[in-house]
Amino acid sequence: MVKSSFKLIWDRKALDHFKEILKTLESQSEQAPKIVKTAIVSRLELIKKNPLISEQDQLKQIPNPDFRAFVVFNDRVSYQIKSAEKEIRILRIRHSSREPLGY
Repeated sequence: MVKSSFKLIWDRKALDHFKEILKTLESQSEQAPKIVKTAIVSRLELIKKNPLISEQDQLKQIPNPDFRAFVVFNDRVSYQIKSAEKEIRILRIRHSSREPLGY
């Protein structure tokens, strides 16, 4: 039996932050944005097939197993699993050196 894939939906702010991160990396290195983008997109492809692969998001003020997060290089990606809709919502992406914000 083949598992069906979840659909990825990016929050507008998360997508804007992702673009900002890549643009910042571009000023530092020609290869860095490609490497980071490929790594994050590859991880998201895995998550589409298995949303529970990442740990529960520890920055969530009220713990909820539907909220997950992972770190690739120095970037932390938070997402929400919406099982009924078969969706993964990318909520935020930020450099891990930034002050962690609960939500």
